[in-house]
Amino acid sequence: MNKKQLKRLTELELKAKNCEHFTSQEIQEHNDLEFLRNKENVDMRLTGKNKYYNAYQCYDFLTHIKTSGYNRYKANDIESVYITSCPHYGAKVAARLNSGGVADLKSFNENKELLNFIIGFNEALYQLSN
Repeated sequence: MNKKQLKRLTELELKAKNCEHFTSQEIQEHNDLEFLRNKENVDMRLTGKNKYYNAYQCYDFLTHIKTSGYNRYKANDIESVYITSCPHYGAKVAARLNSGGVADLKSFNENKELLNFIIGFNEALYQLSN
């Protein structure tokens, strides 16, 4: 996502926050820009009617891992977190560490398994916060 797209997304979110009216074109533009932002560190194909939902779930999950850490890795150990998928090896969540290495945080046989795990993880966090 480039700076121009990020600026436009910020403008649209500010407009939504102020309860201003959106045209249908602006709604679609906002959804597409939000999808691009949410899919930034996700290297797997998201399609179908749930692609926006799945992208948001991935974004929420990756943001939590980056800010809170995961298992034995603390937040200050992690430089970035990403999701990748390969047809031969399956899907995985990996973290690039500040020490220079890469750690596989979780691996799955299929993309659907990974998405189900992420959605369940996010739901558990939501339930704990309430």
